[in-house]
Amino acid sequence: MVPLQRKGYYFRLVIKIAKYKQMPSKEYWSGRKPYKFLIRESQEENHQQDVLVGMRMAPQKASTSLWQPLKLFAYSQLTSLVRRATLKENERIPKYEKVHNFKVHTFRGPHWCEYCANFMWGLIAQGVKCADCGLNVHKQCSKMVPNDCKPDLKHVKKVYSCDLTTLVKAHNTKRPMVVDMCIREIENRGLMSEGLYRVSGFSDLIEDVKLAFDRDGEKADISVNIYEDINIITGALKLYFRDLPIPLITYDAYPKFIEAAQIPEPDERLESVHEALKMLPPAHCETLRYLMAHLKRVTLHEKDNLMNAENLGIVFGPTLMRAPEQDPMAALNDIRYQRLLVEMLIQNEDILF
Repeated sequence: MVPLQRKGYYFRLVIKIAKYKQMPSKEYWSGRKPYKFLIRESQEENHQQDVLVGMRMAPQKASTSLWQPLKLFAYSQLTSLVRRATLKENERIPKYEKVHNFKVHTFRGPHWCEYCANFMWGLIAQGVKCADCGLNVHKQCSKMVPNDCKPDLKHVKKVYSCDLTTLVKAHNTKRPMVVDMCIREIENRGLMSEGLYRVSGFSDLIEDVKLAFDRDGEKADISVNIYEDINIITGALKLYFRDLPIPLITYDAYPKFIEAAQIPEPDERLESVHEALKMLPPAHCETLRYLMAHLKRVTLHEKDNLMNAENLGIVFGPTLMRAPEQDPMAALNDIRYQRLLVEMLIQNEDILF
């Protein structure tokens, strides 16, 4: 039997041999490079890779320089297209200025002026409120508020009998929806209709169209399935212009237009009308331009609808312009000039607008 001490000796020897096998050999340590040499080799390898990448990229760099002018040209063209699209979008929905429609108002509870931020004192008629956008200010402050009214649809609840600029700003459109929708429907199915705009439609159905626009706005259905007679649509369009609180040719510009119509020399008369058009608010001028372009297209089918510029002038003269408060006899005398003016606007639509 092996003594106990000898067993312990062999046991320790086995453990040492096991540890020796796990340790790196002398050759390993002699062949291993110090850490600083490893760092240097790593930097050299990275430098070599950069050189190789540069060599690979060198030909591409030359080709890039060749394509660079084409890229710049393509980019400039794309930028130009984007700019043109932006300009067209801005032209589609112009930013019309609008004066606030202030009315004396009695506020319930404490209120502060939205212009000067001071308290509105009093029990009744403490200030004024814009009927279109809801702006609340002192009566004195209303004279200093800029023309930046932005009508809200919750305040503008109807289409007919609504101020034209207020309507287009509230719906964020270029022209009143009534004008666009009615003219589109007329040109789709009514340009050949005899007596277009001269023949009146059934008045009750015209009122139905009016109520449909007031109730549904752009969703109003005026298609042939609902109103087969095109004269109902033309009657609704004429009614819209008659119901405007401020006529399409405004009261302020009316005297200038009548003076222009009275000029005997054609070229001078045309120039004077062109100057008078500048007095119209932008929304009114754009709507008038669109209407005259439509009426000119109506005259192109004169052989079928028997409506020339003179006949349309008789129909639309009193509809588009009304004399401000003046002597009834003088207003009656202006009718022939109103006809002449609308006739001239139709015939020279491409020059005046």
